[in-house]
Amino acid sequence: MLLSPLLRTAQGRFETAFIAMIKSRAQGFCKNLAFALALGLAPPALALDAAEMFDDPAEEARARDIGRELRCLVCQNESIFDSNAGLARDLRVLVRERMVAGDSDEEVIAFVHERYGDYVLLTPPVTAQTYLLWGAPVLFLAFGGFAVFAYRRRQDKADPVPALSEDDRREAQRLLKGGK
Repeated sequence: MLLSPLLRTAQGRFETAFIAMIKSRAQGFCKNLAFALALGLAPPALALDAAEMFDDPAEEARARDIGRELRCLVCQNESIFDSNAGLARDLRVLVRERMVAGDSDEEVIAFVHERYGDYVLLTPPVTAQTYLLWGAPVLFLAFGGFAVFAYRRRQDKADPVPALSEDDRREAQRLLKGGK
């Protein structure tokens, strides 16, 4: 008789804990679902405003080609057309202004390069000032190759580990088997 009330109490506690667990998981699922829906239904964040774009698709494509060669000075490794930064927007407007003024692609890039320096170009030119930048990967590869060569050469010159004598082998077997 005493066992029956204890079982009911244990069963009640188990059901309460189980229901609490189910509610917790359902709430977590609902939160995750709401977050996923919010992300999926959110409008994309575009770097360009409609006011910035040319009406002519050919001119717009040309502006984008020029902009893909120019680095956003805020984001550092994005082109000005991939960045939402204010400075990138200013550079996009500047590129379009130079295009409207009749500048060629090279003239637009030269104008921006002259104004902001080598850093604004996503592919910096090879000059005396950038030799180290362009040559560093080759130097590091050469240094790594030399280090591997020196290590291997030193390994070849090292004395090989002598083989165990028969007495040493028997002693090792005896110690491994737990003998004294």
